[in-house]
Amino acid sequence: MVTTSIQNWWNRYRSIPIVYRIGVAFVLGSIVGLTVGEPVTVLEPLGDLFVRLLSMIVVPIIIFTLLMGIRQLSPTSLGKIGGQVVALYAITSVIAVTIGLTVANILEPGTGMTLTDAEFDAEEAPGFTEVLLGIVPENPVDAMASGDILAMIFFVIVFGLALVVLRERTDDRDIQDGVETFFKLAEAGSEALFKVVWGIMEYGVIGIFALMAVAFAEAGVDVFGTFAMLALTLVLGVTIHVTVVYLGVMILILTQQSPIAFLVGIKDALVTALGISSSSATLPVSMSNADENLHVNEAIYSFSLPLGATINMDGTGMYLGIVAIFAANIVDVSLTLTEQISIVAIAVLAGIGTAGVPSAGLVLMTLVLTQVGLPVAVVGFIAGIDPLLDRLRTMTNVAGDLAVATLVGHWNGGVDFSSGSWSDEPQAVPSDD
Repeated sequence: MVTTSIQNWWNRYRSIPIVYRIGVAFVLGSIVGLTVGEPVTVLEPLGDLFVRLLSMIVVPIIIFTLLMGIRQLSPTSLGKIGGQVVALYAITSVIAVTIGLTVANILEPGTGMTLTDAEFDAEEAPGFTEVLLGIVPENPVDAMASGDILAMIFFVIVFGLALVVLRERTDDRDIQDGVETFFKLAEAGSEALFKVVWGIMEYGVIGIFALMAVAFAEAGVDVFGTFAMLALTLVLGVTIHVTVVYLGVMILILTQQSPIAFLVGIKDALVTALGISSSSATLPVSMSNADENLHVNEAIYSFSLPLGATINMDGTGMYLGIVAIFAANIVDVSLTLTEQISIVAIAVLAGIGTAGVPSAGLVLMTLVLTQVGLPVAVVGFIAGIDPLLDRLRTMTNVAGDLAVATLVGHWNGGVDFSSGSWSDEPQAVPSDD
């Protein structure tokens, strides 16, 4: 009888979406920290465990998910249109991270805030040439063991691309089967890691409660201002990126169409992304908007949108840059230009696979902070508000996917600008077509 009651209670608890449970843990931990004060710091090990669990999965999740992402980039699919799509995703991601870093450097979120377990041992920053050479590992196994993220990503990408080329160009059935075995192992590993991430996030309810309780016990109500500045920095960065890059450059200038018409055409996808916080889950709505509202050719959006849901992380990449500056300000250090460039590289490259990972933002934050030697404890500190900010990041990612599909469609004569949402708004600039 007792066992049945416990099981029923557990099932009811699990039926509540994890995002809400984390939100409640964030609020309750904050209240406990403010009311109890210093004695609540005995809970600190519970929060530290959550951070250690996130760090534990960094290397395996990068290996498996990168291989899964690269699996889609076969030479046969990367023709003219495929090359344009991949190039645009890479370019907009680089721009997004750069905007995030720039805005964060100006607004300086995290300044004045301190975390007792966020320690930083200052070392002499390597030169730009040393960083570039360091991307190529002398020993890939050693790079994985030591947590050299960029070197590890470089090797996995090179190895993954070699596998897809080998699969396409060999006639040896045994070799083809061997390549597929690699990818099947990566797929199985990814699925297993998703289960691990699920378990970590289940424990994260306790971990975030402890982290918030300790943070508010030590810093008091000033933490609210810190969170508000972090959120403001992201909102400003996203506004600049969407307005200038997507609406201004890609739609208004390059496609010579009305940004308003574009927004009207993708509003369903944006609202869905904001509501469910998942690019992959929003994909059916995105494809519907591309087809029925934007009138993009199916041959284009059926390739670019699923790929974008996997590798395009403009919003998340921007946030990673902001969090890096946020963490640096907490420990009162300044990131060099070289270190900030490495943040751009790792945010773009790691996004190839980890976009499909549950709580991908937290995993990528751990990657970035590890790469530049900043305290991973910051990840746990902001994990409580991450679900709220993640909705804004996802909406940015989805808008980028649809902007790329529209632009590539325009370049290849695959958009009907005389119908759909385009016909409801006057063209911004008369088309030469």
